Amino acid sequence: MLGTRLSGVAVSPGRASGPVVRVAEPLGEPPRTPAPADPAADAARIAPAAAAVARRLEELAGSAEGEAADILFTTAAMANDPGLVAEAERLVTVEGVPAPRAVHEAADGFARSLAAAGGYLAERVRDIQDVRDRIVAELLGVEPPGVPELASPSVLVARDLAPADTAGLDPAKVLALVTEQGGPTSHTAILARALGIPAVVAVRGLLACEAEALVVDGDTGVVEPADPRGPVVAADRRAAAEWNGVGATADGRRVRILGNVGSVADARAAAEAGAEGIGLFRTEFCYLDAPSEPSVTEQRAAYAAVLAPFAGKPVVVRTLDAGADKPLAFLAPEPEPNPALGVRGVRVAFARPEVLDRQLEAIAAAAAESGAEVSVMAPMVATAAEAAWFAERARAAGIARAGVMIEVPAAALAAREILEVADFVSVGTNDLAQYTFAADRQLGAVAALNDPWQPALLRLLALVGEAARDAGKPAGVCGEAAADPRLARVLTGLGMTSLSMTAAAIRPVGATLATATFADCEAEARRALGSGA
Repeated sequence: MLGTRLSGVAVSPGRASGPVVRVAEPLGEPPRTPAPADPAADAARIAPAAAAVARRLEELAGSAEGEAADILFTTAAMANDPGLVAEAERLVTVEGVPAPRAVHEAADGFARSLAAAGGYLAERVRDIQDVRDRIVAELLGVEPPGVPELASPSVLVARDLAPADTAGLDPAKVLALVTEQGGPTSHTAILARALGIPAVVAVRGLLACEAEALVVDGDTGVVEPADPRGPVVAADRRAAAEWNGVGATADGRRVRILGNVGSVADARAAAEAGAEGIGLFRTEFCYLDAPSEPSVTEQRAAYAAVLAPFAGKPVVVRTLDAGADKPLAFLAPEPEPNPALGVRGVRVAFARPEVLDRQLEAIAAAAAESGAEVSVMAPMVATAAEAAWFAERARAAGIARAGVMIEVPAAALAAREILEVADFVSVGTNDLAQYTFAADRQLGAVAALNDPWQPALLRLLALVGEAARDAGKPAGVCGEAAADPRLARVLTGLGMTSLSMTAAAIRPVGATLATATFADCEAEARRALGSGA
């Protein structure tokens, strides 16, 4: 297939070209035979191997920042998961399975459970598979799969990349990433944007391409062979350095450039990148590892630490986005046949309003302590009645501004009614795309449907923008779509008044927006709406 022009889903902007380095395929399945001569001794090897893998991931996390560090620490915790180790040990001692195969089977069992849960947990399947392969390699005494040492700047080509591999990449050595699998909201895509590396995912036929060098366009999704003797070209990031820190079009139309954060490290990174505030503060970090509901005092302290870098600036805090697809033990969720369509987000609060009330109390206290200008918004709102219910409870807790996430098509279609009772709306494009196209955002085979450039998705955003303009209220985007500098101009043309993104995208988006007038943005939006993709 040498010479073939390929295309996929553009997930991180920039254009680069250079020699190809191929990432080795994951380890194959270890054999189930022969049975270990001493099962107890073989089983005893598993915990130290898992601990060694976790330790290396933690060391890598210690040298990373923001989202990369968070993902690496989470992956390290998976490697040390007592349940995974115990199940693998049981397979050795009870069923006589060799240790490498036992780890493989135990991890695959966990992965199937996560995939069945859907949503956030399904997004962790790739992480479990990565941990599995690293522990198996440790037991076999071989090099773990992953990115090889790069001697010079190169284009990485892979079937897919584990989050831990992506998080550890050196942007000075990696010109671009191209994968055959993955999607626009995968961890690979998110981390590529955070690192400022051009990337294209879901490129069918990529692994059959024999080109020694590639040109990768992270804006259009085009991947094509290059002359291996030609020059190495890195993405031009100079424009980002020219942004003056004020989100606005060339003719002065204000569009706030905000950060998406989920930890103290994220908040610091966003502040250092020049974010004008926080457009999405994910509060789940305070709950996910807690055996019981954190107290109001514990929550207040955790939230205040994240808010601290943004004293005097606007911060939008999203209330707990949990449910059947992100189960929390203290909520005692009932099993559901389709968790993605079940009791999640604000729906949890309908059944357990006291949990929401305690969180709102903690957010209000943290806002007073930090000096940040805090608003709150509810996830997974579908109707104006739900929006009104949430807004009433937020205001009763002493929080003046209450908004909602637009994540399901019903909310986009009811934007006018929602804005009658809410102070603002913010579009979560990741979930909105997934629900609009009935396409799992983690499945590479349908990744093109989750491309935020899809006209059907943009038409829903246009409805929201028009409703917000007529109501005289703000409408923002806090999904990964906002991190695309070109798409940011389209979103502005659709009427969005704020864009919230990962720290690394803040300066590129701000700089790109500053080069276009509002009329330019409106023209680009009209073209995108009518593209018929």
